[in-house]
Amino acid sequence: MRKDFKQEYQKAQAELAMLYEIGDAMHTTLNLEEILYIILTAVTSHAGLSFNRAMLFLVNEKEQRLEGKMGIGPDSDEDASAIWSHIEKHKLGFDDLIETQSKFEHLKRSQLNKIVRSIKLPIKEESGIMALAVMEGMPFAINTEEAKQKARNELLEPLNLENFVAVPLKVTDKVTGVIVADNRFTGKAIMPNDIRMLTMFANQAGLAIENSRLYERTVVLSNQDSLTGLWHHGYFQYLLGEHVKMSASKKQCFTMLMIDMDNFKDFNDGHGHQAGDAILRNISDIFRDVSRKIDIIARYGGEEFAIILPNTKKEEALFLAERLRKSVEEKDVMKGLTISIGVASFPEDGEKKEDLVSQADKALYEAKRTGKNKVCT
Repeated sequence: MRKDFKQEYQKAQAELAMLYEIGDAMHTTLNLEEILYIILTAVTSHAGLSFNRAMLFLVNEKEQRLEGKMGIGPDSDEDASAIWSHIEKHKLGFDDLIETQSKFEHLKRSQLNKIVRSIKLPIKEESGIMALAVMEGMPFAINTEEAKQKARNELLEPLNLENFVAVPLKVTDKVTGVIVADNRFTGKAIMPNDIRMLTMFANQAGLAIENSRLYERTVVLSNQDSLTGLWHHGYFQYLLGEHVKMSASKKQCFTMLMIDMDNFKDFNDGHGHQAGDAILRNISDIFRDVSRKIDIIARYGGEEFAIILPNTKKEEALFLAERLRKSVEEKDVMKGLTISIGVASFPEDGEKKEDLVSQADKALYEAKRTGKNKVCT
């Protein structure tokens, strides 16, 4: 009896040490993507919970659905063999796996990650086990034929889930997401202790994700222009500097647009500042609607705006700029006001952010000087 107790005690110590190490790793960053990577690496690592695959879905409260955010694990038996052989050969521990410089590179190639990110699941009973884990706030293990029938959902079929466990991510009594894990390649049975450990870990993970979201909301609020909801001038300058550094290191291009509203002062003088503020909000909405999700839009000051077009050559940027110009010209809410746009690209028009701003300003001045309501380089 004493021997059994000692073994159980040592096992509990090892489990707590592992959870402490993983929790410590999650506290090293507030970046949501990095936290998700640490969480799923902990679930799949041989130094962590040792599942073959792990997938994470977060609750979108506004849309009342679960949205796939990240999936880590092999795409095939061959892939599994290669990954595990590499880890064994180089004796990679948990810290090695989360600190490697190329930690996100394989996610770009991962079929599992692509499938997970494409899934959007309504939070209702007929959506299956993952939705039930959110609704009831409890884990579900799918390891019987009856349970598999209940879990079946056409949205999840591409994941080839057979025997798996779905565990809710909780912050106090609120469920913020779900971790799904399985042993697709080894076929190892998921035991009650595996579910217990994953549930304990999910409580840590849920708190780390919530802290990251609160931080990101704080960053957004502190760097937003209060009138338009766009980034303000100071944060735009920071983002522009970051794009210069990133594009230089990766030998990529990007383009920036400097935009000024034509005759806005006359409109303000004639209609009043409240009408002018409404116009600024309207044009900000147009920029958001017409621009791509990757584009960074800022209110540069007064009636001037700036947009960063990542990984975009000048020819494509001119097309996008013309589409913006035309959209503003055609919208009734703009009361006949138009915009002029100056275009400058990295690195051809400058390799420093000050040079890019200067060149875009010169192009904007040329558009204003030669008749307004046009795009110039």
